[in-house]
Amino acid sequence: MSTLKSNKTNYGAVSMLTMVFFFWGFIAAGNSVFIPFCKHYFSLDQFQSQLVDFAFYSAYYLGALALFVVGSMKGRDLIGSWGYKKSIVYGLIFSALGAGAMIVSVYMNVFTGMLLGLFIVALGFSLQQSSANPFMISLGDEKTGSNRINLGGGINSLGTTVGPLIIALALFGSTQFNDSDIANLELSSVIILYACVGALFLLVAFIFGLSRRVPSGKTGEANATQSSDEIIDDPNTTAGQSEISFERAPKAMRSLLIVTGLLIASFAPVFYSYRENIDWSDEYKENIRVIGWGVGLVILIAGLLISGMRANAKPTGWGAMQYPQLTLGMLAIFVYVGVEVSIGSNISELLAQKEFGSISTSQAASYVAMFWGSLMIGRWTGAIKVFHPTVRAQMILRFIVPLVAFGLILLLAWATGYDVKPFFWYVVCVIIQIGAFYLTNDRPALTLGVFGFLGVVAMVTGLMTEGSIAIYAFLSGGLACSIMWPCIFSLSLAGLGKYQTQGAAFLVMMILGGAVIPPLQGKLADVFGIHESFIVGVICFAYLAAFGLIVRGILRKQELKFE
Repeated sequence: MSTLKSNKTNYGAVSMLTMVFFFWGFIAAGNSVFIPFCKHYFSLDQFQSQLVDFAFYSAYYLGALALFVVGSMKGRDLIGSWGYKKSIVYGLIFSALGAGAMIVSVYMNVFTGMLLGLFIVALGFSLQQSSANPFMISLGDEKTGSNRINLGGGINSLGTTVGPLIIALALFGSTQFNDSDIANLELSSVIILYACVGALFLLVAFIFGLSRRVPSGKTGEANATQSSDEIIDDPNTTAGQSEISFERAPKAMRSLLIVTGLLIASFAPVFYSYRENIDWSDEYKENIRVIGWGVGLVILIAGLLISGMRANAKPTGWGAMQYPQLTLGMLAIFVYVGVEVSIGSNISELLAQKEFGSISTSQAASYVAMFWGSLMIGRWTGAIKVFHPTVRAQMILRFIVPLVAFGLILLLAWATGYDVKPFFWYVVCVIIQIGAFYLTNDRPALTLGVFGFLGVVAMVTGLMTEGSIAIYAFLSGGLACSIMWPCIFSLSLAGLGKYQTQGAAFLVMMILGGAVIPPLQGKLADVFGIHESFIVGVICFAYLAAFGLIVRGILRKQELKFE
Protein backbone atom coordinates (compact mmCIF):
# COMPACT_ATOMS: atom_id res chain seq x y z
CA MET A 1 0.00 0.00 0.00
CA SER A 2 1.35 3.45 -0.91
CA THR A 3 0.98 6.49 1.32
CA LEU A 4 0.48 10.18 0.70
CA LYS A 5 2.67 12.75 2.47
CA SER A 6 1.02 15.33 4.72
CA ASN A 7 3.09 18.45 5.47
CA LYS A 8 2.21 21.95 6.60
CA THR A 9 2.01 24.37 3.66
CA ASN A 10 5.09 26.58 3.24
CA TYR A 11 3.35 29.72 2.00
CA GLY A 12 6.55 31.75 1.70
CA ALA A 13 8.11 29.27 -0.70
CA VAL A 14 4.84 28.85 -2.61
CA SER A 15 4.59 32.62 -3.18
CA MET A 16 8.14 32.80 -4.51
CA LEU A 17 7.64 29.79 -6.76
CA THR A 18 4.55 31.30 -8.40
CA MET A 19 6.80 34.03 -9.83
CA VAL A 20 8.56 31.40 -11.95
CA PHE A 21 5.21 30.06 -13.19
CA PHE A 22 4.39 33.53 -14.52
CA PHE A 23 7.31 33.59 -16.95
CA TRP A 24 6.46 30.24 -18.51
CA GLY A 25 3.03 31.53 -19.46
CA PHE A 26 4.28 34.94 -20.56
CA ILE A 27 6.82 33.54 -23.03
CA ALA A 28 4.69 30.62 -24.28
CA ALA A 29 1.65 32.82 -25.03
CA GLY A 30 3.91 35.32 -26.76
CA ASN A 31 4.37 32.69 -29.46
CA SER A 32 0.76 33.39 -30.49
CA VAL A 33 1.87 36.86 -31.61
CA PHE A 34 5.26 35.72 -32.88
CA ILE A 35 3.75 33.04 -35.15
CA PRO A 36 1.79 35.41 -37.46
CA PHE A 37 4.87 37.65 -37.68
CA CYS A 38 7.09 34.73 -38.77
CA LYS A 39 4.41 33.46 -41.17
CA HIS A 40 4.28 36.81 -42.97
CA TYR A 41 7.94 37.82 -42.72
CA PHE A 42 9.34 34.49 -43.93
CA SER A 43 6.41 33.58 -46.27
CA LEU A 44 5.45 30.39 -44.41
CA ASP A 45 2.37 28.19 -44.77
CA GLN A 46 0.27 27.30 -41.71
CA PHE A 47 2.28 24.13 -41.00
CA GLN A 48 5.62 25.92 -41.21
CA SER A 49 4.42 28.71 -38.93
CA GLN A 50 3.58 26.10 -36.29
CA LEU A 51 7.27 25.11 -36.23
CA VAL A 52 7.67 27.94 -33.73
CA ASP A 53 5.65 25.79 -31.34
CA PHE A 54 7.56 22.68 -32.46
CA ALA A 55 10.94 24.21 -31.61
CA PHE A 56 9.64 25.53 -28.29
CA TYR A 57 7.85 22.45 -26.99
CA SER A 58 10.16 19.76 -28.36
CA ALA A 59 12.85 21.25 -26.12
CA TYR A 60 10.85 20.17 -23.08
CA TYR A 61 10.98 16.57 -24.28
CA LEU A 62 14.66 16.52 -25.14
CA GLY A 63 15.67 18.48 -22.03
CA ALA A 64 13.81 16.19 -19.63
CA LEU A 65 15.03 13.12 -21.51
CA ALA A 66 18.63 14.33 -21.24
CA LEU A 67 18.22 14.84 -17.47
CA PHE A 68 16.93 11.30 -17.10
CA VAL A 69 19.59 9.68 -19.31
CA VAL A 70 22.52 11.53 -17.73
CA GLY A 71 21.18 10.86 -14.25
CA SER A 72 20.80 7.16 -15.05
CA MET A 73 24.34 6.97 -16.42
CA LYS A 74 25.74 8.71 -13.33
CA GLY A 75 23.57 6.67 -10.99
CA ARG A 76 21.94 9.63 -9.24
CA ASP A 77 18.88 11.82 -9.42
CA LEU A 78 20.30 15.08 -10.77
CA ILE A 79 17.41 17.30 -9.68
CA GLY A 80 17.20 15.52 -6.33
CA SER A 81 20.93 16.04 -5.70
CA TRP A 82 20.92 19.67 -6.82
CA GLY A 83 17.68 20.40 -5.01
CA TYR A 84 14.57 21.91 -6.55
CA LYS A 85 15.72 25.43 -5.73
CA LYS A 86 19.09 25.24 -7.49
CA SER A 87 17.57 23.36 -10.42
CA ILE A 88 15.10 26.20 -11.01
CA VAL A 89 17.90 28.79 -10.81
CA TYR A 90 19.99 26.79 -13.30
CA GLY A 91 16.99 26.61 -15.61
CA LEU A 92 16.40 30.37 -15.47
CA ILE A 93 20.04 31.06 -16.31
CA PHE A 94 19.87 28.64 -19.24
CA SER A 95 16.73 30.37 -20.52
CA ALA A 96 18.58 33.69 -20.34
CA LEU A 97 21.30 32.19 -22.55
CA GLY A 98 18.55 31.17 -24.99
CA ALA A 99 17.28 34.74 -25.08
CA GLY A 100 20.84 35.81 -25.97
CA ALA A 101 20.95 33.24 -28.77
CA MET A 102 17.60 34.55 -29.98
CA ILE A 103 19.02 38.09 -30.20
CA VAL A 104 22.00 36.91 -32.29
CA SER A 105 19.72 34.90 -34.61
CA VAL A 106 17.30 37.77 -35.10
CA TYR A 107 20.21 40.10 -35.86
CA MET A 108 21.38 37.63 -38.53
CA ASN A 109 17.81 37.46 -39.90
CA VAL A 110 17.68 33.63 -39.97
CA PHE A 111 14.40 31.83 -39.21
CA THR A 112 16.11 28.58 -38.21
CA GLY A 113 18.27 30.61 -35.83
CA MET A 114 15.16 32.07 -34.22
CA LEU A 115 13.81 28.56 -33.77
CA LEU A 116 17.11 27.55 -32.16
CA GLY A 117 16.91 30.48 -29.75
CA LEU A 118 13.39 29.53 -28.70
CA PHE A 119 14.56 25.93 -28.34
CA ILE A 120 17.28 26.95 -25.88
CA VAL A 121 14.86 29.13 -23.89
CA ALA A 122 12.52 26.15 -23.58
CA LEU A 123 15.37 23.82 -22.55
CA GLY A 124 15.72 26.03 -19.49
CA PHE A 125 11.97 25.85 -18.97
CA SER A 126 12.21 22.04 -19.11
CA LEU A 127 14.55 22.01 -16.13
CA GLN A 128 12.37 24.52 -14.30
CA GLN A 129 9.18 22.53 -14.95
CA SER A 130 10.79 19.24 -13.89
CA SER A 131 11.63 20.89 -10.57
CA ALA A 132 8.81 23.33 -9.88
CA ASN A 133 5.80 21.01 -10.16
CA PRO A 134 6.97 18.32 -7.69
CA PHE A 135 8.35 21.19 -5.57
CA MET A 136 4.83 22.65 -5.38
CA ILE A 137 3.44 19.27 -4.34
CA SER A 138 6.11 18.85 -1.65
CA LEU A 139 5.39 22.26 -0.08
CA GLY A 140 2.39 20.92 1.84
CA ASP A 141 -0.14 18.10 2.07
CA GLU A 142 0.23 15.86 -0.99
CA LYS A 143 -3.56 15.52 -1.23
CA THR A 144 -3.85 19.27 -1.88
CA GLY A 145 -0.85 19.35 -4.23
CA SER A 146 -3.13 19.98 -7.20
CA ASN A 147 -4.49 23.10 -5.49
CA ARG A 148 -1.00 24.57 -5.10
CA ILE A 149 -0.17 23.75 -8.71
CA ASN A 150 -3.45 25.47 -9.57
CA LEU A 151 -2.24 28.57 -7.73
CA GLY A 152 0.98 28.53 -9.74
CA GLY A 153 -1.06 27.78 -12.84
CA GLY A 154 -3.31 30.76 -12.12
CA ILE A 155 -0.30 33.05 -12.09
CA ASN A 156 1.00 31.24 -15.17
CA SER A 157 -2.29 31.98 -16.88
CA LEU A 158 -2.04 35.63 -15.89
CA GLY A 159 1.22 35.59 -17.83
CA THR A 160 -0.44 33.92 -20.81
CA THR A 161 -3.25 36.48 -20.71
CA VAL A 162 -1.10 39.61 -20.62
CA GLY A 163 1.73 38.06 -22.64
CA PRO A 164 0.23 38.57 -26.12
CA LEU A 165 -0.81 42.12 -25.20
CA ILE A 166 2.55 43.15 -23.72
CA ILE A 167 4.55 41.54 -26.54
CA ALA A 168 2.32 43.21 -29.14
CA LEU A 169 2.93 46.51 -27.36
CA ALA A 170 6.69 45.88 -27.31
CA LEU A 171 6.88 44.89 -30.98
CA PHE A 172 4.40 47.34 -32.53
CA GLY A 173 4.22 50.16 -29.99
CA SER A 174 0.52 49.37 -29.57
CA THR A 175 -1.75 46.43 -28.90
CA GLN A 176 -3.61 47.49 -32.04
CA PHE A 177 -1.75 46.29 -35.12
CA ASN A 178 -2.60 44.95 -38.57
CA ASP A 179 -0.97 43.07 -41.41
CA SER A 180 0.81 46.18 -42.68
CA ASP A 181 2.33 46.71 -39.22
CA ILE A 182 3.61 43.13 -39.31
CA ALA A 183 5.06 43.70 -42.78
CA ASN A 184 6.87 46.85 -41.62
CA LEU A 185 8.07 45.52 -38.28
CA GLU A 186 11.78 46.12 -37.72
CA LEU A 187 13.75 43.21 -36.34
CA SER A 188 15.43 45.62 -33.90
CA SER A 189 12.15 45.61 -31.96
CA VAL A 190 12.40 41.84 -31.57
CA ILE A 191 16.01 42.21 -30.40
CA ILE A 192 15.02 44.72 -27.72
CA LEU A 193 12.15 42.48 -26.61
CA TYR A 194 14.36 39.43 -26.05
CA ALA A 195 17.08 41.51 -24.41
CA CYS A 196 14.50 42.53 -21.81
CA VAL A 197 13.28 38.94 -21.48
CA GLY A 198 16.83 37.68 -20.89
CA ALA A 199 17.45 40.35 -18.25
CA LEU A 200 14.23 39.39 -16.47
CA PHE A 201 15.26 35.73 -16.39
CA LEU A 202 18.54 36.68 -14.70
CA LEU A 203 16.77 38.97 -12.24
CA VAL A 204 14.29 36.28 -11.20
CA ALA A 205 17.13 33.73 -10.86
CA PHE A 206 18.95 36.16 -8.56
CA ILE A 207 15.88 36.84 -6.39
CA PHE A 208 14.80 33.21 -6.22
CA GLY A 209 18.31 31.91 -5.49
CA LEU A 210 18.90 34.33 -2.60
CA SER A 211 15.46 33.96 -1.04
CA ARG A 212 15.70 32.44 2.43
CA ARG A 213 12.00 31.59 2.37
CA VAL A 214 12.62 28.95 -0.31
CA PRO A 215 14.14 25.69 1.04
CA SER A 216 16.70 23.73 -0.94
CA GLY A 217 14.13 21.10 -1.85
CA LYS A 218 16.71 18.33 -1.91
CA THR A 219 15.33 14.80 -2.10
CA GLY A 220 16.53 11.24 -2.16
CA GLU A 221 20.19 10.54 -1.52
CA ALA A 222 20.92 14.25 -1.55
CA ASN A 223 19.39 14.52 1.91
CA ALA A 224 21.69 11.79 3.14
CA THR A 225 24.56 14.25 2.91
CA GLN A 226 22.79 16.90 4.97
CA SER A 227 23.42 17.36 8.65
CA SER A 228 20.63 16.67 11.11
CA ASP A 229 20.25 20.41 11.71
CA GLU A 230 19.81 21.06 7.98
CA ILE A 231 17.16 18.37 7.77
CA ILE A 232 15.24 19.84 10.68
CA ASP A 233 15.44 23.35 9.21
CA ASP A 234 14.12 22.19 5.86
CA PRO A 235 10.30 22.15 6.19
CA ASN A 236 10.02 19.86 3.18
CA THR A 237 12.19 17.03 4.45
CA THR A 238 10.08 13.99 5.23
CA ALA A 239 11.00 11.37 7.78
CA GLY A 240 12.94 8.57 6.20
CA GLN A 241 13.53 10.53 3.02
CA SER A 242 17.28 10.63 3.56
CA GLU A 243 17.39 6.84 3.41
CA ILE A 244 16.09 6.72 -0.15
CA SER A 245 18.72 5.64 -2.66
CA PHE A 246 18.69 6.17 -6.38
CA GLU A 247 17.56 3.28 -8.54
CA ARG A 248 18.31 3.14 -12.24
CA ALA A 249 15.58 2.48 -14.75
CA PRO A 250 17.46 0.95 -17.72
CA LYS A 251 14.35 -0.47 -19.40
CA ALA A 252 12.55 2.88 -19.28
CA MET A 253 15.65 4.64 -20.63
CA ARG A 254 16.03 2.14 -23.47
CA SER A 255 12.35 2.41 -24.37
CA LEU A 256 12.38 6.22 -24.42
CA LEU A 257 15.58 6.35 -26.48
CA ILE A 258 14.09 3.95 -29.05
CA VAL A 259 10.93 6.03 -29.27
CA THR A 260 13.03 9.19 -29.66
CA GLY A 261 15.07 7.66 -32.47
CA LEU A 262 11.93 6.55 -34.30
CA LEU A 263 10.40 10.02 -33.87
CA ILE A 264 13.48 11.64 -35.42
CA ALA A 265 13.33 9.15 -38.30
CA SER A 266 9.65 9.92 -38.96
CA PHE A 267 9.97 13.72 -38.69
CA ALA A 268 13.21 14.04 -40.69
CA PRO A 269 11.58 13.49 -44.13
CA VAL A 270 8.97 16.13 -43.26
CA PHE A 271 11.60 18.79 -42.66
CA TYR A 272 13.67 17.62 -45.61
CA SER A 273 10.65 18.11 -47.90
CA TYR A 274 10.83 21.87 -47.29
CA ARG A 275 14.26 22.21 -48.88
CA GLU A 276 14.02 24.33 -52.01
CA ASN A 277 16.49 22.34 -54.10
CA ILE A 278 14.69 18.97 -54.10
CA ASP A 279 12.82 17.92 -57.23
CA TRP A 280 9.60 16.51 -55.74
CA SER A 281 6.06 17.26 -56.85
CA ASP A 282 3.90 19.30 -54.50
CA GLU A 283 1.51 16.38 -54.07
CA TYR A 284 4.37 14.06 -53.09
CA LYS A 285 5.67 16.60 -50.59
CA GLU A 286 2.24 16.90 -49.00
CA ASN A 287 1.96 13.12 -48.71
CA ILE A 288 5.39 12.91 -47.09
CA ARG A 289 4.47 15.58 -44.55
CA VAL A 290 1.12 14.11 -43.57
CA ILE A 291 2.40 10.54 -43.40
CA GLY A 292 5.59 11.47 -41.55
CA TRP A 293 3.78 13.46 -38.89
CA GLY A 294 1.06 10.83 -38.51
CA VAL A 295 3.60 8.01 -38.16
CA GLY A 296 5.46 10.01 -35.50
CA LEU A 297 2.28 10.45 -33.52
CA VAL A 298 1.47 6.74 -33.71
CA ILE A 299 5.02 5.81 -32.66
CA LEU A 300 4.83 7.97 -29.55
CA ILE A 301 1.41 6.74 -28.44
CA ALA A 302 2.20 3.08 -29.15
CA GLY A 303 5.60 3.38 -27.48
CA LEU A 304 4.09 4.71 -24.26
CA LEU A 305 1.28 2.17 -24.13
CA ILE A 306 3.55 -0.81 -24.90
CA SER A 307 6.12 0.37 -22.33
CA GLY A 308 3.36 0.74 -19.75
CA MET A 309 2.04 -2.77 -20.34
CA ARG A 310 5.54 -4.31 -20.17
CA ALA A 311 6.36 -2.36 -17.01
CA ASN A 312 3.12 -3.46 -15.38
CA ALA A 313 3.88 -7.11 -16.20
CA LYS A 314 7.47 -6.97 -14.90
CA PRO A 315 8.25 -3.75 -12.95
CA THR A 316 11.99 -4.34 -12.37
CA GLY A 317 14.12 -1.86 -14.31
CA TRP A 318 11.23 0.42 -15.34
CA GLY A 319 11.49 2.97 -12.51
CA ALA A 320 8.54 5.37 -12.40
CA MET A 321 7.03 3.79 -15.50
CA GLN A 322 6.05 0.72 -13.48
CA TYR A 323 3.12 2.79 -12.19
CA PRO A 324 0.21 2.77 -14.69
CA GLN A 325 -1.04 6.16 -13.47
CA LEU A 326 2.31 7.66 -14.53
CA THR A 327 2.45 6.05 -17.98
CA LEU A 328 -1.14 6.95 -18.85
CA GLY A 329 -0.54 10.38 -17.30
CA MET A 330 2.37 10.94 -19.68
CA LEU A 331 0.01 10.46 -22.60
CA ALA A 332 -2.54 12.72 -20.87
CA ILE A 333 0.00 15.54 -20.52
CA PHE A 334 0.94 15.03 -24.19
CA VAL A 335 -2.60 15.49 -25.49
CA TYR A 336 -3.49 18.17 -22.92
CA VAL A 337 -0.59 20.45 -23.87
CA GLY A 338 -1.16 19.64 -27.51
CA VAL A 339 -4.83 20.67 -27.56
CA GLU A 340 -4.18 23.75 -25.44
CA VAL A 341 -1.40 25.04 -27.70
CA SER A 342 -3.24 24.01 -30.89
CA ILE A 343 -6.29 26.10 -30.06
CA GLY A 344 -4.21 29.09 -28.98
CA SER A 345 -1.96 28.94 -32.05
CA ASN A 346 -4.64 28.33 -34.68
CA ILE A 347 -7.44 30.57 -33.40
CA SER A 348 -6.11 33.66 -35.23
CA GLU A 349 -6.21 31.85 -38.58
CA LEU A 350 -9.75 30.64 -37.86
CA LEU A 351 -10.97 34.15 -37.05
CA ALA A 352 -9.55 35.48 -40.32
CA GLN A 353 -12.08 33.37 -42.26
CA LYS A 354 -15.19 35.04 -43.70
CA GLU A 355 -17.65 32.82 -41.84
CA PHE A 356 -16.03 33.88 -38.56
CA GLY A 357 -16.13 37.61 -39.25
CA SER A 358 -12.85 38.16 -41.13
CA ILE A 359 -11.33 39.42 -37.88
CA SER A 360 -8.01 41.18 -38.39
CA THR A 361 -4.76 40.00 -36.83
CA SER A 362 -4.89 42.96 -34.46
CA GLN A 363 -8.37 42.21 -33.13
CA ALA A 364 -7.59 38.49 -33.03
CA ALA A 365 -5.00 39.22 -30.33
CA SER A 366 -7.84 40.00 -27.90
CA TYR A 367 -9.46 36.63 -28.68
CA VAL A 368 -6.13 34.88 -28.10
CA ALA A 369 -5.85 36.73 -24.79
CA MET A 370 -9.38 35.61 -23.88
CA PHE A 371 -8.49 31.99 -24.65
CA TRP A 372 -5.44 32.07 -22.40
CA GLY A 373 -7.38 34.10 -19.87
CA SER A 374 -9.95 31.31 -19.75
CA LEU A 375 -7.24 29.11 -18.30
CA MET A 376 -6.65 31.75 -15.62
CA ILE A 377 -10.35 31.73 -14.69
CA GLY A 378 -10.32 28.02 -13.92
CA ARG A 379 -6.95 27.94 -12.22
CA TRP A 380 -7.77 30.81 -9.89
CA THR A 381 -10.90 28.92 -8.90
CA GLY A 382 -8.98 25.69 -8.41
CA ALA A 383 -6.48 27.44 -6.12
CA ILE A 384 -9.09 28.59 -3.58
CA LYS A 385 -8.49 25.64 -1.26
CA VAL A 386 -4.79 26.51 -0.85
CA PHE A 387 -5.76 29.23 1.64
CA HIS A 388 -7.95 26.87 3.73
CA PRO A 389 -11.21 28.84 3.72
CA THR A 390 -14.26 27.45 5.50
CA VAL A 391 -16.62 25.20 3.56
CA ARG A 392 -19.15 28.03 3.32
CA ALA A 393 -16.47 30.46 2.11
CA GLN A 394 -15.35 27.93 -0.52
CA MET A 395 -18.88 27.68 -1.86
CA ILE A 396 -19.15 31.47 -2.16
CA LEU A 397 -15.67 31.94 -3.65
CA ARG A 398 -16.27 29.30 -6.32
CA PHE A 399 -18.95 31.56 -7.70
CA ILE A 400 -17.25 34.93 -7.18
CA VAL A 401 -13.64 34.17 -8.21
CA PRO A 402 -14.38 33.03 -11.81
CA LEU A 403 -16.53 36.11 -12.44
CA VAL A 404 -13.87 38.41 -10.96
CA ALA A 405 -11.21 36.76 -13.14
CA PHE A 406 -13.44 37.13 -16.20
CA GLY A 407 -14.01 40.78 -15.36
CA LEU A 408 -10.26 41.33 -15.01
CA ILE A 409 -9.66 39.89 -18.48
CA LEU A 410 -12.29 42.22 -19.94
CA LEU A 411 -10.73 45.15 -18.08
CA LEU A 412 -7.26 44.35 -19.46
CA ALA A 413 -8.64 44.06 -22.99
CA TRP A 414 -10.58 47.33 -22.65
CA ALA A 415 -7.56 49.15 -21.14
CA THR A 416 -5.42 48.14 -24.11
CA GLY A 417 -7.94 49.52 -26.60
CA TYR A 418 -9.88 46.43 -27.68
CA ASP A 419 -13.62 46.22 -28.17
CA VAL A 420 -14.88 43.95 -25.36
CA LYS A 421 -18.53 43.83 -26.45
CA PRO A 422 -18.04 40.58 -28.45
CA PHE A 423 -17.07 38.85 -25.19
CA PHE A 424 -20.02 39.83 -22.97
CA TRP A 425 -22.04 36.69 -23.71
CA TYR A 426 -18.98 34.52 -23.07
CA VAL A 427 -20.04 34.78 -19.42
CA VAL A 428 -22.51 31.96 -20.20
CA CYS A 429 -19.54 29.63 -20.78
CA VAL A 430 -17.98 30.82 -17.51
CA ILE A 431 -21.20 30.06 -15.61
CA ILE A 432 -21.23 26.53 -17.06
CA GLN A 433 -17.69 26.11 -15.77
CA ILE A 434 -18.77 27.36 -12.32
CA GLY A 435 -21.44 24.66 -12.29
CA ALA A 436 -18.78 22.07 -13.14
CA PHE A 437 -16.66 23.22 -10.19
CA TYR A 438 -19.59 22.76 -7.81
CA LEU A 439 -20.24 19.31 -9.27
CA THR A 440 -16.65 18.07 -9.02
CA ASN A 441 -15.86 19.70 -5.64
CA ASP A 442 -12.03 19.52 -5.87
CA ARG A 443 -11.93 15.80 -6.71
CA PRO A 444 -9.07 15.56 -9.26
CA ALA A 445 -10.13 12.45 -11.17
CA LEU A 446 -13.78 13.48 -11.37
CA THR A 447 -12.72 17.02 -12.30
CA LEU A 448 -10.62 15.71 -15.18
CA GLY A 449 -13.46 13.52 -16.43
CA VAL A 450 -16.09 16.28 -16.29
CA PHE A 451 -13.92 19.00 -17.81
CA GLY A 452 -12.72 16.60 -20.52
CA PHE A 453 -16.35 15.91 -21.40
CA LEU A 454 -17.08 19.66 -21.50
CA GLY A 455 -14.09 20.06 -23.83
CA VAL A 456 -15.50 17.47 -26.22
CA VAL A 457 -18.91 19.20 -26.18
CA ALA A 458 -17.25 22.58 -26.85
CA MET A 459 -15.21 21.32 -29.80
CA VAL A 460 -18.14 19.48 -31.37
CA THR A 461 -20.31 22.59 -30.98
CA GLY A 462 -17.62 24.69 -32.64
CA LEU A 463 -17.31 22.26 -35.53
CA MET A 464 -21.07 22.17 -36.14
CA THR A 465 -21.63 25.94 -36.03
CA GLU A 466 -20.16 29.18 -37.34
CA GLY A 467 -19.89 32.78 -36.18
CA SER A 468 -20.06 33.84 -32.52
CA ILE A 469 -21.35 30.51 -31.19
CA ALA A 470 -18.46 28.60 -32.75
CA ILE A 471 -15.96 31.21 -31.55
CA TYR A 472 -17.29 30.99 -27.98
CA ALA A 473 -17.18 27.20 -28.18
CA PHE A 474 -13.54 27.09 -29.29
CA LEU A 475 -12.53 29.75 -26.75
CA SER A 476 -14.21 27.72 -24.00
CA GLY A 477 -11.66 25.01 -24.74
CA GLY A 478 -9.49 27.18 -22.50
CA LEU A 479 -12.02 26.85 -19.69
CA ALA A 480 -11.95 23.05 -20.13
CA CYS A 481 -8.13 22.99 -20.15
CA SER A 482 -7.80 25.34 -17.18
CA ILE A 483 -7.92 22.76 -14.41
CA MET A 484 -6.35 19.80 -16.21
CA TRP A 485 -2.60 20.25 -15.73
CA PRO A 486 -2.63 20.11 -11.91
CA CYS A 487 -5.12 17.25 -11.90
CA ILE A 488 -3.03 15.17 -14.31
CA PHE A 489 0.22 15.99 -12.54
CA SER A 490 -0.95 15.21 -9.01
CA LEU A 491 -2.82 12.03 -10.05
CA SER A 492 0.12 10.76 -12.12
CA LEU A 493 2.66 11.30 -9.32
CA ALA A 494 0.42 9.92 -6.56
CA GLY A 495 2.16 7.21 -4.56
CA LEU A 496 5.39 7.23 -6.59
CA GLY A 497 7.53 7.92 -3.51
CA LYS A 498 11.23 7.81 -4.42
CA TYR A 499 10.31 7.88 -8.12
CA GLN A 500 8.49 11.22 -7.87
CA THR A 501 11.21 13.45 -9.40
CA GLN A 502 11.81 10.87 -12.14
CA GLY A 503 8.09 10.71 -12.80
CA ALA A 504 7.92 14.51 -12.92
CA ALA A 505 10.68 14.54 -15.55
CA PHE A 506 8.76 11.97 -17.61
CA LEU A 507 5.63 14.13 -17.44
CA VAL A 508 7.55 17.25 -18.48
CA MET A 509 8.91 15.30 -21.46
CA MET A 510 5.36 14.93 -22.67
CA ILE A 511 5.00 18.68 -23.10
CA LEU A 512 6.21 17.46 -26.50
CA GLY A 513 2.50 17.43 -27.32
CA GLY A 514 2.78 21.17 -27.85
CA ALA A 515 5.37 20.46 -30.56
CA VAL A 516 3.62 17.60 -32.37
CA ILE A 517 -0.11 18.32 -32.25
CA PRO A 518 -0.23 22.01 -33.38
CA PRO A 519 1.71 21.33 -36.62
CA LEU A 520 -0.54 18.32 -37.19
CA GLN A 521 -3.57 20.57 -36.90
CA GLY A 522 -1.81 23.10 -39.11
CA LYS A 523 -1.33 20.45 -41.80
CA LEU A 524 -4.96 19.36 -41.50
CA ALA A 525 -5.90 23.04 -41.91
CA ASP A 526 -3.81 23.29 -45.09
CA VAL A 527 -5.49 20.19 -46.53
CA PHE A 528 -9.09 20.28 -45.24
CA GLY A 529 -9.56 23.81 -43.93
CA ILE A 530 -8.87 25.58 -40.65
CA HIS A 531 -12.40 25.06 -39.31
CA GLU A 532 -12.39 21.32 -39.91
CA SER A 533 -8.92 20.97 -38.34
CA PHE A 534 -10.39 21.50 -34.86
CA ILE A 535 -11.46 17.84 -34.92
CA VAL A 536 -8.06 17.40 -33.23
CA GLY A 537 -9.53 18.97 -30.10
CA VAL A 538 -12.38 16.45 -29.96
CA ILE A 539 -9.96 13.51 -29.96
CA CYS A 540 -7.67 15.06 -27.33
CA PHE A 541 -10.45 16.00 -24.90
CA ALA A 542 -12.02 12.55 -25.30
CA TYR A 543 -8.82 10.88 -24.08
CA LEU A 544 -8.48 13.29 -21.17
CA ALA A 545 -12.03 12.51 -20.04
CA ALA A 546 -11.28 8.77 -20.29
CA PHE A 547 -8.02 9.15 -18.33
CA GLY A 548 -9.93 10.80 -15.48
CA LEU A 549 -12.17 7.74 -15.19
CA ILE A 550 -9.40 5.16 -15.63
CA VAL A 551 -6.89 6.66 -13.19
CA ARG A 552 -9.53 6.81 -10.46
CA GLY A 553 -9.80 3.01 -10.54
CA ILE A 554 -6.01 2.57 -10.71
CA LEU A 555 -5.42 4.64 -7.58
CA ARG A 556 -8.20 2.86 -5.70
CA LYS A 557 -6.48 -0.47 -6.39
CA GLN A 558 -3.32 1.00 -4.87
CA GLU A 559 -5.39 2.21 -1.88
CA LEU A 560 -4.65 5.86 -2.67
CA LYS A 561 -7.72 7.95 -1.89
CA PHE A 562 -7.72 11.38 -3.50
CA GLU A 563 -11.49 11.71 -3.43
